[in-house]
Amino acid sequence: MKALFRRLITVLFVGGVVGAIVYGLIPAPVEVDLATLREGSIRVTVDQDGKTRIREKYVVSTPLAGRLLRISLEPGDEVEAGDTLLATIEPRDPELLDARSIAQAEASVKAAESALKRMEPTLEELIAAQEFAEGELARVRAANSKSPQSVSNSDVESKLLAYRTATAQLRSARHNQEIAKFELDQARAALMRSVPGGDQEKTTNGNWDFTIRSPIDGRILRVFQESSAVVSSGTSLLELGDPSDLEVEIDVLSRDAVKIRPGAHVLLEHWGGEKTLQGRVRLVEPSAFTKVSTLGVEEQRVNTIVDLVDPPQDRRALGDGFRVEARIIVAEATDVLKTPTSALFRVGDDWAVFRVIDGTARQTVVRLGMQNGLEAEVIEGLSRADKVVVHPGDDVADGTAVRAR
Repeated sequence: MKALFRRLITVLFVGGVVGAIVYGLIPAPVEVDLATLREGSIRVTVDQDGKTRIREKYVVSTPLAGRLLRISLEPGDEVEAGDTLLATIEPRDPELLDARSIAQAEASVKAAESALKRMEPTLEELIAAQEFAEGELARVRAANSKSPQSVSNSDVESKLLAYRTATAQLRSARHNQEIAKFELDQARAALMRSVPGGDQEKTTNGNWDFTIRSPIDGRILRVFQESSAVVSSGTSLLELGDPSDLEVEIDVLSRDAVKIRPGAHVLLEHWGGEKTLQGRVRLVEPSAFTKVSTLGVEEQRVNTIVDLVDPPQDRRALGDGFRVEARIIVAEATDVLKTPTSALFRVGDDWAVFRVIDGTARQTVVRLGMQNGLEAEVIEGLSRADKVVVHPGDDVADGTAVRAR
């Protein structure tokens, strides 16, 4: 009996040692980070820094030769259209009465008249576009209030953005029309002072003074000629602009520029305010330029011009030349299956992930759609609620036992 008991103890001991050895040889599950696939929206953007600039800068120049009196205005001073006196010129006879000056003044009047006439059809087109955008916005708002399922909030926001863009373009066209009228008035006034016996007003000191008043409401940006001097016709005196009428200039790589289309939605972030500003791409310039990066690499870049569509009261602190971070949306989709790009790796020419099935990593080839730096659209190969390994290391392979970290 004792021998049988000893034999049983020996067998159990040997079995325990063998079991411990076998258990020790079984590889432990690798701890990994997992992500669960879900459906949602995805955006593909071109991210780049940009800078603001005043849309319409106006350089005031002298329409005729004469002696310029000292300009007392400083950069930053506010000006009002037709009211603020910018400069005074004392014409010098007989230079204003020669045939050449008269011919130049007459040509300037004709050019200003033609420029003003060219503005009329453009203004009519923009008025029609703004009225159409306003009607479309009212229509989708009414449809959304009656049946939210038929018209989504994103459709309403898109129409609102289009209306604001049309309004901004109309405001810019009216601004240009005001400037064209001002230039015509200046040219006619210069002609009257160039023709002997013209309709002139004599000042108290007996000189024939020519005054230049502001063509726009805005601010003084620069003063080119401050001191009193004898100036010729066409000399630049001041630069004016409206700081509330801004646009954004963004230089992007040429390979990204080919993806951007006029009208693309733009998000402007980290400009100093709490709200993300909205914009629309107005123009992708057709010509690129060479720029040296901070790493010393020559790059071909293209300027993209973006219109700000938020009202000026939402961005009062934003001025000319301010830095912004822009995200230009080149593609967007909703209700798509997404996976983190950190879970993807290459298998030949295909993309693949490690899908976790019953605690085991299985290499799965997937077909992708849109991709950005963080997420990728999965068209084929995975399903909703599948778990994939994020940042798989060298210790993860097909068939490896894994567990969540």
